[in-house]
Amino acid sequence: MPLDREHAQLVFRKLSRQLAKLGAKPQPGIVHQFRTYSRRLQVLLEELTPELSRNDNRLLKLLRRLRRRAGRVRDLDVQIAALRSLKIPQEPRRKAQLLGALAEMRIQREKKLSQSLDRKTIREVSRRLKKTENSHQIPAGVEPLQVARRILSEISKPKAPLTEEVLHQYRIAGKRVRYVTQLAGRVPEAEPFTNMLKGMQDALGDWHDWLLLSQSAEKILGNGQDSALLSALRNITGAKFRHALQLVSEMRATFLSKPATPEETGASPQTPAASLERRPMTDQKSAVKAATA
Repeated sequence: MPLDREHAQLVFRKLSRQLAKLGAKPQPGIVHQFRTYSRRLQVLLEELTPELSRNDNRLLKLLRRLRRRAGRVRDLDVQIAALRSLKIPQEPRRKAQLLGALAEMRIQREKKLSQSLDRKTIREVSRRLKKTENSHQIPAGVEPLQVARRILSEISKPKAPLTEEVLHQYRIAGKRVRYVTQLAGRVPEAEPFTNMLKGMQDALGDWHDWLLLSQSAEKILGNGQDSALLSALRNITGAKFRHALQLVSEMRATFLSKPATPEETGASPQTPAASLERRPMTDQKSAVKAATA
């Protein structure tokens, strides 16, 4: 399953367009697409490129800073959408209060993001992005599916319990694995792996979104034990956690039960030996406490 180089080049073009749109107006869809394609580029460079130039490193640093700001906006977008989808007749005023508070926070975070997107920054990111596009090299023979399996194997300990902290690690790594796999293009041998990754990633992301909403609600409304709204959020979060746990377990049993080959562990001279520790993790603190069902 060789690398689809046309698909890899598309990452640069998509990111360039999303950057221009983000500078004009950080709407929810644009914020999401910018974060997605900036992560795709990060994976392309860190996992599949043998050596990064000074320009590459500077570009990734700039994108990381913008992605953090955009992430704070995106977190509120998904929390607001999740809360609006919650249909319970009890405590309509508390729900409205929570929606109002989240919307106000979103406005403030959007302002900070817009301040980061000044003309000088956008010009520098665009210039460095173009330079990286013209100069980056991926060795012939790189197999995205092998790289993807290696990334998962680095965090997978089959006998270790799937704690919430471990699920957070899978949530982060799952995005990288999926992006790497998609760089192979549409090939039959990757389809089962890609489909299971998508299901796992969607479940983990859904759980994380409701967890953030539950935490925001407790902070804004207070940790009321007899609140119907807070109880509903905790129950949903607990159910999302159990579903994500099931899908991660199935993925480990299906794709990580056999010993990794030398190529999958990064021992091949044609496979960049980028490890999880190489990737910046400043956005991810230690795992937050799970909401009780």
